[in-house]
Amino acid sequence: MKKARETARELALLGISQLPANPELLEAKKLQDVLLAAIRTLTTEVQEALEAAASEVQRSSDKLLASEIRAADIQSARAMVREAVELTQTAINRLGSAMEFPELIQLANQQDVRTYALQILTKVSANRVQIDELLSEALVDWQIERLPRIDRDIMRIAIAEMLYLALPEQVSVNEAVQLAKRYSGDEGHRFINGVLRRVVDKIKAEVVSP
Repeated sequence: MKKARETARELALLGISQLPANPELLEAKKLQDVLLAAIRTLTTEVQEALEAAASEVQRSSDKLLASEIRAADIQSARAMVREAVELTQTAINRLGSAMEFPELIQLANQQDVRTYALQILTKVSANRVQIDELLSEALVDWQIERLPRIDRDIMRIAIAEMLYLALPEQVSVNEAVQLAKRYSGDEGHRFINGVLRRVVDKIKAEVVSP
């Protein structure tokens, strides 16, 4: 179940930017189209990851060959070999990530995964004003419009799951951090963790206030 929910979140994240600004325009068919586009994006990522890995392996091979026939001295040869090793390691990492995609795509076509992704998209679209207000209040020295789109969308999903899909706050924060580690920048997951924890504090404060 956990893996299914993780996949649903990824699909929602990939599809959220395609949602219309006006939730009244969000029809069932439109949601299905958004979901299909997200699945196609996953498929494209697999192909791109494999192509990038192949390119890096080729560049690594070229560096090794150059170290043998074109290096002027031992220091140059070592530098070329070091670059080749780094390229090979990057290629291996890409292939490791790509290996996960077939399972993701298979899961993405399961009904329960699609259903939960649709629930997330629906709640984010219908409640975006309230979600963004809460997010804006939790930001420190930032405006929501200045956030990287991917970070903003990850946090929108997390808040929607907390408020409208009955996901425990701590679980929602943890899942958002994991999603950020995959799709955001190097510091994105730390930033998102901090903002969402302030969101949780605000939600709890509103619950206990008279």
